[in-house]
Amino acid sequence: MSKSYSGAEVVAKALKEQGVDVVFGIVGIPVVEVAEAIIAEGIKFIGFRNEQSLSYAAGAYGFLTGRPGVCLVVSGPGVVHAMAGIVNAQANCWPLLLIGGSSDTYQKGMGAFQELDQVAFCQPHTKYSARPSSISQIPNAIDKAIKTSIYGRPGPVYVDLPANFIQGKLPQESLNIPKRAADFPKSLADTTSVKEAAELIQNAKSPLVIIGKGASYARAEKEIREFIERTGIPFLPTPMGKGVVSDTHPLCVSAARSKAIADADVVLLLGARLNWILHFGLPPKFNDDVKFIQVDIYPEEHFNNSQIRIALLGHLPLIVSQLLSCFSSSFKYPLTSNYLQSLKQKIEANRLPSKDVVFVSEGANTMDIARSIFDVHEPRCTLATMGVGLGFAIAAKVYYPNKRVVGIVGDSAFGFSAMEIETAVRANLPLTIIIINNNGIYHGLDSKDYNNTLLNNLPSTALLPDVRYDLIADATGGKGYFVRTPKELGDALDDALREENKCVVINVMIQPGGRKKLEFAWMETTKPKL
Repeated sequence: MSKSYSGAEVVAKALKEQGVDVVFGIVGIPVVEVAEAIIAEGIKFIGFRNEQSLSYAAGAYGFLTGRPGVCLVVSGPGVVHAMAGIVNAQANCWPLLLIGGSSDTYQKGMGAFQELDQVAFCQPHTKYSARPSSISQIPNAIDKAIKTSIYGRPGPVYVDLPANFIQGKLPQESLNIPKRAADFPKSLADTTSVKEAAELIQNAKSPLVIIGKGASYARAEKEIREFIERTGIPFLPTPMGKGVVSDTHPLCVSAARSKAIADADVVLLLGARLNWILHFGLPPKFNDDVKFIQVDIYPEEHFNNSQIRIALLGHLPLIVSQLLSCFSSSFKYPLTSNYLQSLKQKIEANRLPSKDVVFVSEGANTMDIARSIFDVHEPRCTLATMGVGLGFAIAAKVYYPNKRVVGIVGDSAFGFSAMEIETAVRANLPLTIIIINNNGIYHGLDSKDYNNTLLNNLPSTALLPDVRYDLIADATGGKGYFVRTPKELGDALDDALREENKCVVINVMIQPGGRKKLEFAWMETTKPKL
């Protein structure tokens, strides 16, 4: 009698062949068998408490590894909840593979348990969304999904697994699993355009290089560091482009960001988009006459928002080397230039060391402050956005087991995924989480003001005062600290830095901020003329 495999085993074997080493998931009907088969294949399975967090973790893992982070969820609500991470990966251009269980194929349209047309639901937000036509086609669907996820501009993909496929059987002789998908093709830019770009940069009076997260994802650190060293041109990293070249490099002008972009006459964008982070490339933040050179793998991104003088399409590390080869051997941007000297006068010397640390920051004010204070020396060691903190932190610790992963989160942000502390403890992934607690979203009320306010008159930003989030760590086997003074914070940090094997949560109480008007300098930009 010939051997046969269940559909769940076929999924696990296909993932193993693709080099998948970890799957983030939550089990239930009908994917329990898939998770067990994954574990049996030697793939690490990290069971989360919420699909949002696990999908965020998978996206971050895709950014860190360059291969799709894989997440496994149940049908219906599981897929719906995981959509948060799908959309985040889509916006960030990160590879992610979502695998969702679904109802039996013969029950389609009959009102099956948690029935949802998940393929159609995921389609608008993924590069590929499909249900294999049979158990034997599962490996091909996974292969195509992974290739689609990493080829061209990276992004999320979805594969749907009906329950009768998961539990069905496939004869061994019918099993055909494709080999690991090759890495994405790498292309050079048009040589004429590269020469024009090199000439434009060499003739600039105030050139600036802006390093985006695309440069970090493309692992272009070697080529960009060589470019900066050879040309002497100052650079500015975006929040997730930090560390491609160390923040402590003498040509890093992060501490003079506003002046750097306002005075630049030629800007070389390396894997950076002219979105809100860069004020859409518009005045008054940028010079009216600034000339942009954009390096990006996605042609539709070129000429977006602001006028791009030269677009260079292709693989970023190769294009940076192309550019450098077109520079005159004698070219070196002068250290004595008025532009560089004026920037250096603006740069402050107050820096905090961060060797061998991965920073994850989450929450509006917390994120903005944290990413501007901490220096980053290596690429892919800073992760930041809204509502994703513990998912990102767990993914970072899986990828960097020997680095300290520090999450700096607001109290509101921590609430989105607080129970993932239990996930981290159970998965033996020690994290250091610092909560900046002001009793609210943006700002809150102190206990006296809160208790003297009628419930229906509380500001929408107010949260319960003095919540002991640190006790969640104690309750799950970690270590929590509740601090109110700088000395208590220093003592807690000293203890946390000595702790190698436990999840630590430091709950830091700060001034609530009261009822002052909300103001966000980072949202300022010039409205276009109608």
